[in-house]
Amino acid sequence: MLLTQADSTVPRSDIVGPRRCHNFSGGPGALPECVLAEAQAAIARAPGTELSILGIGHRSTWFRDVVDETEQNLRALLGLPNEYDILFLQGGASLQFSMIPMSLLRGRQQSADYLVAGYWSTKAVPEAQREGAVRVIWSGEGSGFSRLPHDAELTYDEDAAYLHYVSNETVEGLQFHRILGLDKVRRICDMSSDFLCRPIDAQRFSLIYAHAQKNLGPAGLTVVILRRDLLEEIPDGLPSMLDYRRHVEMGSIYNTPPVFAIYVMLLVTRWLRRLPGGLQTMAERNQAKAEALYGLLDSSDGFYRGRAAAEDRSLMNVVFHLPSEALEKQFLQEAEESGFYGLEGHRSCGGIRASLYNAVTMESVLALSKFMDEFRATTTS
Repeated sequence: MLLTQADSTVPRSDIVGPRRCHNFSGGPGALPECVLAEAQAAIARAPGTELSILGIGHRSTWFRDVVDETEQNLRALLGLPNEYDILFLQGGASLQFSMIPMSLLRGRQQSADYLVAGYWSTKAVPEAQREGAVRVIWSGEGSGFSRLPHDAELTYDEDAAYLHYVSNETVEGLQFHRILGLDKVRRICDMSSDFLCRPIDAQRFSLIYAHAQKNLGPAGLTVVILRRDLLEEIPDGLPSMLDYRRHVEMGSIYNTPPVFAIYVMLLVTRWLRRLPGGLQTMAERNQAKAEALYGLLDSSDGFYRGRAAAEDRSLMNVVFHLPSEALEKQFLQEAEESGFYGLEGHRSCGGIRASLYNAVTMESVLALSKFMDEFRATTTS
């Protein structure tokens, strides 16, 4: 194996420099410090080579090893059996909005069930409607996307081509804490903003997809995990770049892939596998971070108002408002001056959003909590 890990004896400060900021961006999000250090070293010279990672050929044995190890790490983290293929694609989750119905809905008499729980899942529906019939089984638009449905509100079609939903709505700070759907119907889930934040029963899904720039690495890469029997249902005549079968045949190197992004994801999956307890430990850390910040919101006497229903709160994205837009603007300005970045809410709903992805540390969360306490004290005194 040509690929080796970076020299851990090199001081982090010599590689990435001293860091005094806290990144709460909704995406691209924070990366672990050790991953940043190894990635920066690889830009000068990739491990086991004399070349920069930015200049290594995508057809090289070295890069084939990167792809293979990254896939193996994901299989180990998720407990995936061999009947699942793992693909590293481009086009973001947005392209999957089209590739999925092109593959599984085009030309069928069946309709597909879609659940619309927030801004992001809303974007998937029009793309599916280009390919066939779509049934929206529930929409949270009437409640301003402030909550998720109870099971009693959902009526599934037993004959649907598939069920599609988004596990975590990044914009509104909503997250499903259960698996939806009927086991007899293909279950497809966009896990872009909470993939690998906790253990999942991956084998209950026919297809999982996630763009990288939340918990996996830099933008430009999308992971697709699909059960191999799906390939038999794909109609002929699709453009090669939009045909999962071509990518499976070529081992994710059908065309020039985002080499650097895949390498960084390798480093992230190594980081997760080194963590004692793996994804269960990561879930506990994420729960503790979220509880710390939500606890501050709940004890602020309404100064910080959470947006999501308490039972549907996201572990990844804490979305809240202050008493006025003027105070929110002041909050964001002072926060950035104090080293807190990426806190501005999405343009569709405004407010504040603190994203607590895997690489965000409890130290950063406690620092933000202290800043928020002080901001409230000085503006209400």
